[in-house]
Amino acid sequence: MRVSDIAKAAGVSPDTVRYYTRQGLLEPDRDPVNDYQYYDAEQLRRLRFSRKARQLGFSLPQIKDILTQADHRHSPCPMVRDIFEQRLQAVEQELAELSQLRDRMTAALASWQQMPDGTPDGHTICQLIEHWEDEPCSSRHGSNAP
Repeated sequence: MRVSDIAKAAGVSPDTVRYYTRQGLLEPDRDPVNDYQYYDAEQLRRLRFSRKARQLGFSLPQIKDILTQADHRHSPCPMVRDIFEQRLQAVEQELAELSQLRDRMTAALASWQQMPDGTPDGHTICQLIEHWEDEPCSSRHGSNAP
């Protein structure tokens, strides 16, 4: 299969195929006649696997490590579980932080609806932000941001 053929079969763009090849996830053969890259069914399987792994949040270096483990006949499943568990914890933390941000934004917008527009006077930039009463830094669950 040529780049366009494998891309179509896997539901990705040809640029994705080329990028994954440059990253070492795919290892196409070369056609001796025209030196074009040629992908076989094994490369299609690797491409589909890589696409699914990306959809689950694995990075390309992590996917390459998983494929390398499999290439060496070692089960990558323990590594996959460890990576996934760490990534899930990070996503949970990000979601909690985003939820807190959403709550602050909702509260700020509700408060700002009651405030008049102000004109910068050399002492203020935008009174909506400058007069916003945020929670104290110590209650931000470990955040050191001012």
